[in-house]
Amino acid sequence: MSRDTEAESAIALLRDHFERIRELMVAVTDGLTPEVSDHRPGPRANSIAWLLWHLTRVQDDHISDAAGVEQAWTSRGWRERFDLPFPAADTGYGHGSAEVAAVHADAGLLAGYHADVHRATIGYVDELTRAELDRIVDRRWDPPVTVAVRLVSVVGDCLQHLGQAAYVRGLLAEP
Repeated sequence: MSRDTEAESAIALLRDHFERIRELMVAVTDGLTPEVSDHRPGPRANSIAWLLWHLTRVQDDHISDAAGVEQAWTSRGWRERFDLPFPAADTGYGHGSAEVAAVHADAGLLAGYHADVHRATIGYVDELTRAELDRIVDRRWDPPVTVAVRLVSVVGDCLQHLGQAAYVRGLLAEP
């Protein structure tokens, strides 16, 4: 397999993963009520609203950084629409119970923000090249983090949090 074919395969795989993430987001938010969205199964547990907001913030932050563009969060008004008491750069990483409890968002807002970030993500993924996949974006790690590794990390984070959100939603499902 040539390097061009390898890059094309990697790009197709990344695109497929991000499309699946979008499908899962739609499934979790479809018919999601505010009560279920805000429910926390325990005092230190994450709510669905926080999980979906956080995974979208991380995707927005990491994809925008790799692409060298401003995040949808700040450039397209999502920060104002969510009206959360956090700094603009906050993605939810390291949040404690009080911060988790501060995140309230209806299904439409969560799905809309993710749809916007998803469009930007797919636009970036569709333009990837072998050189871009190999570009180092974070030298604080050993080995340094490439765009490809960063994208795989985003996929993993999104899938983990979507699974958690679906689980919490399932706990509250009618028998």
